[in-house]
This record gives sequence, structure tokens and C-alpha cells, in this order.
Amino acid sequence: MDVTAVIITKNEEKNISDCINSIKDFAQRILVIDSGSTDKTCDIAESLGCEVHYHEFETHAKQRNWAIDNLNVSTKWILRIDADERFTPEFTKEVSRLISEHENDDVNGIAAEAWLYFMGKKIKHGCRNKRKILLFKKGKGRIEDRRVDEHTILLEGVSIEAKERFIHYDFKDMSSWINKLNWYATREMQDYLEYKSGKKTDYTNEDAALASVRKKKFGFYYKLPKFFRCYLLFIYFYIFRLGFLDGKEGFVYNYMYHRWYRTLVDSKILEYEKFPDDFEKLSSL
Repeated sequence: MDVTAVIITKNEEKNISDCINSIKDFAQRILVIDSGSTDKTCDIAESLGCEVHYHEFETHAKQRNWAIDNLNVSTKWILRIDADERFTPEFTKEVSRLISEHENDDVNGIAAEAWLYFMGKKIKHGCRNKRKILLFKKGKGRIEDRRVDEHTILLEGVSIEAKERFIHYDFKDMSSWINKLNWYATREMQDYLEYKSGKKTDYTNEDAALASVRKKKFGFYYKLPKFFRCYLLFIYFYIFRLGFLDGKEGFVYNYMYHRWYRTLVDSKILEYEKFPDDFEKLSSL
């Protein structure tokens, strides 16, 4: 298809080959934007026919936008995909059809949900599986400038939803996952502080599902008491959204992500409130 894929990497040798192989017959061009891998990520990507470019990491959004702006993307469509994500044959077939059908209209984005796999298990209940505008027409969309939870924002036109799902393998090992959550928690805290300081939070994005999530997050969740809200979130997803039906893996995922991670974010918010002079140091991380 008339598609350029952009993959952001750092030490993804465990994931990168499966990701590339799942899209190599779909995308005309695959750009790997690496920020200093010390493993075999870049060698694997090059051996599979990808272009590998180094760019010093700032945020995921800036990495992708840098690639779009500086690497002579000439295809009509751009695919944003992570190294731990995969296309299935069914998903590839549907998205290819949607691209052909909407080549010359105002449908400028294709959104999709993922099936989340955690510790090798498909998570079917609990949290809403990862969703994003995965494909967008060149010049019609950008990645929003956020430190975490950055989404595709369409500059004009509308998006449509694919019925099939792609796959998200959100796990390497427990230590790596905890390190990632800690890394994200700092940026989540920074986004919260910007929200508290009056920075506009976009509720009007044309992607209605994203706007709804943002309203709940900043309009409701963050208005609840610190630490108490984390407990309520875990109860909601694990009990009322039936996360307990996913067995031990479901418990670990829901507890660690909705209780532990959100408690960590609140702890970093509390730390900032007690020691605000350290915020400048955190901002450089």
C-alpha cells in the first residue's frame, strides 16, 4: 500500500523482527527511529530492509514528528506503530481495503483497537484495550505534543474505525515493565502539573473516543483525592469490568497498572508538592 511506517525504538531486539515482519508486505517504506540502542535492534531492522535513523530522544511524539518532517516521506499514508505491536493478516486485509476506499475523500485517519497480551495471555476483560488513530494521510495529521499518552490529531477531515484489531504485546519481563511504568509515571506527573497550571487539555478532538477518555481523566479522576482514586480505579476495572476473569495474569496487570502505577503517579505528585524545587531537575529526565 501507499504507506510509510514509522517505528520508534530503543533496545527492542526482542520485538522488532516480529513487528517488521507483520507489516513488511503492507508498507512500502519502513522507518526505524532509534535513540541509542545497545542491543541488536538496528542490525535486525536493517537486515529486514528498513531504514534506520538515529535521533536523540525527547518525547515519542517529537521522534515521530521529526521523522515525518525530515525523512522525505512521499507516500499518501503514514503508519505509526510501536515495536511491541503487530498486524494480523485479517487486520492487514481490512486496513488495505479502507485505504483503497478512502483514497480521495475526507477520511484522513483510520483508528483501531488492540488486543492486549500480557505475560503471554490475551487480556479480554477489564481495561479498554489500547486504541489510537493508527494511520493518517500525510499533511492531514500530527502526533500531539505530550510527554505521555500522545495521540494522533487530525488537522482536517474525519477518522473511521477498523473492526479488526491489531496486537499489542505489552510485556518483555517484569523488571522491564516496572521500569517502563516508572518512566511513564514521571511524565504523567508532569502532564498533570501542566494541567493544574492551566495548560489547555484538548477535549474537542474530532476523535470522540479520545475526547471522552480525556474528559474522564482530567474532568473527574484527577478531581478525586490522591491515593483513594487509585484504589477506586482498580476496583472498577478488576471487579466491575470483570478483570478477574483473566486469571492470575489479569490480576497482575490490573493491580500493577491501575493500583500500583496510579499510586506511583500520585506519589510523584505528592513529592512535587512537598519539594517543588526538584521539579526542574525532573523535567530534564
